[in-house]
Amino acid sequence: MKIIVNGDPREVAATTLSELLAECGYSGRVATAVNEVFVASSARIRHALADGDRVEILAPMQGG
Repeated sequence: MKIIVNGDPREVAATTLSELLAECGYSGRVATAVNEVFVASSARIRHALADGDRVEILAPMQGG
């Protein structure tokens, strides 16, 4: 399936948001949105992705 992840086109095998996070190597606390709509962590496992979706994944950064 072809989707946009953080502004970059990607071909992915994932069919749900939680599968996408695993496929992209994200673990721990992140914030997610699909097509500019926030998706809570508890809803990711059942949030189906569709061809052309725009996914934003935000991870906290440390440093100074």
